[in-house]
Amino acid sequence: MAFNWFKKSRESEKKDDILTESAIVVGARARDKYEAIEIVGGLLVKEGRVDPSYIDAMKQREDLLTTYIGNGIAIPHGVGAAKEKIKKSGIAVAQFPEGVDFGDGNKAYIVIGIAAKGDEHLDILANIASACEDEKRVKKLVESKDPREVLRLLTEGFGK
Repeated sequence: MAFNWFKKSRESEKKDDILTESAIVVGARARDKYEAIEIVGGLLVKEGRVDPSYIDAMKQREDLLTTYIGNGIAIPHGVGAAKEKIKKSGIAVAQFPEGVDFGDGNKAYIVIGIAAKGDEHLDILANIASACEDEKRVKKLVESKDPREVLRLLTEGFGK
């Protein structure tokens, strides 16, 4: 299935874009991983991707198994039962320059909230993993002060 994974400019915005500039926050701060999840979950709510109760499902998932994937990245998403809380697939990104403790000494500097209908989450996770496996790219993501640059860094290599 082909998706417009990311959006590069306001002029090209389409309803099926998975990530838009307005769903990216740089310079965020959070006391803990749950507050970080509330931030990305709130972005998903603001973007009309999920019902507010989806945020609780994201926290439940985190309680079951950490969503920290390494390289300073965490990808919180809801438990399976929360699928009905998703209005349309999307992702939200929050950058935490000081990092957020996701347990076991793992600090996340980039937290990417996912809401995916059906099996779209597998494609979304694969695309995020590809974008974030390059340590130099992740370093730039962590240091950026511009949501547009974060969007560009996440979209490189996807041919969009």
